[in-house]
Amino acid sequence: MSPSLLEGEYAKFNFYKLDKTWRRLPEDEKEASKREFTSVISEIGTESPITTYGLTGTRGDCDIMLAQSSMDLDDFDKTAKRINHTHLAGYLDQSYSYLAVRRKTQYKHGGAEPKFQDYYKYFIIYPMVKKREWYQLNQDERQKMMGDHFKIGHKYPSIKINTTYSFGLDDQEFVVGFETDEPREFVSLVMELREIPGGFYTESETPIFACVRKPIEEALEAVG
Repeated sequence: MSPSLLEGEYAKFNFYKLDKTWRRLPEDEKEASKREFTSVISEIGTESPITTYGLTGTRGDCDIMLAQSSMDLDDFDKTAKRINHTHLAGYLDQSYSYLAVRRKTQYKHGGAEPKFQDYYKYFIIYPMVKKREWYQLNQDERQKMMGDHFKIGHKYPSIKINTTYSFGLDDQEFVVGFETDEPREFVSLVMELREIPGGFYTESETPIFACVRKPIEEALEAVG
């Protein structure tokens, strides 16, 4: 098979909610479970990159998000197994899960293959599905509309787009991510994007998660 058909690494986005009963545990038991979980996440990160986020202050249905990258899909299965064998897992529900692949966009001026950046504080992410009519347009029509999209994006250089592809791997077609240090600028960006023709070909782009990058121990500390 041509290497061009195998480009990019896999990306996995796991969202978890801690049950409120965990907060009622004795302090020593809670602290022990946090230490164990933190240690496991740290060990996983030495094998395949994993970035941790907190959502306790931005969403009601999830508390932490783990974004993991790997060239081997089996690594995500190993991660799930190691997490599920922790004490904390007994109080942990997986609210959402998205699987995708990082690859270069097919459109001109769309940027290189996306990578997580460690220096952005916020990661705003959502699954996206395009309407079938989008794929019936020819490449030139789609390129023109995406060109308008990129022009608006270039007006906000402090916001980095991080789009991954899920065709055939998961329910959504894309997992769209935006990394930024100022979410209010992202609101302005999205308001502008709503007014261009390409937006009319979007079928769905929810739920939307505003994730705050922080060490896993800090994300757990915010929960209780």
